[in-house]
Amino acid sequence: MNNIASFHLVTWPGALGALARLGTDRLRLKHVEGLVFWRLLGTGSGSDTSQGANLKRTAFFAVWQNEQCFQQFLDHHPIAQRWKRADESWHVKLRGAGGHGSWRGFAVANELVRGETGGPIAMITRADVRPRSWKAFRRAGEPVNIELHQSEGLLAVVGIGEAPIGRLGTFSLWSSLEAMRRFATQAPQHQAVVERTRNERWYGEELFARFEPYDSAGTWDGIDPLAR
Repeated sequence: MNNIASFHLVTWPGALGALARLGTDRLRLKHVEGLVFWRLLGTGSGSDTSQGANLKRTAFFAVWQNEQCFQQFLDHHPIAQRWKRADESWHVKLRGAGGHGSWRGFAVANELVRGETGGPIAMITRADVRPRSWKAFRRAGEPVNIELHQSEGLLAVVGIGEAPIGRLGTFSLWSSLEAMRRFATQAPQHQAVVERTRNERWYGEELFARFEPYDSAGTWDGIDPLAR
């Protein structure tokens, strides 16, 4: 299996243009050769993962049959060419590094070529929050967001979502697998929320996928966080 993934953040000149991209690009992506799985996403405000939205910024996560298919898209497809004219864009290739769960039934962590875990680590968490659990989920978000930003080893994070309510997640970059695991297993607010999600069954579907990030380009809030 040669599948790789990619993640992209694009900031547009205005909110109307960004919203238009979320609508029209979905139609074009259905016909891209070598594109195995994809999601166009809205993003949170700045690096806040609890609430709010940046209506000028969009995200794109994709799984490709191989690197050649991805490079063909990046070099020639109109969507990728439009990224070059955006106010800011950042792109990274991803190999698999473990995890569990699924995204619209697609087991992301099981579908990628295996990468290395000795360097920086990328993480996607996302969930379909049950309607009955939405209020509890939202109240729990801010304490975990504060704790996350105080965590040693966090390089960058952005909230992502397929919908303003109910289908939300995060994309984060960490200096190491150890740093990411330290937050996941030792941060008390995060641990309490994880326990509640299990006991109260907040999620209808969930994904926790780790990746080896490599070959990044562009900037995210003015820098490439993987170039540090």
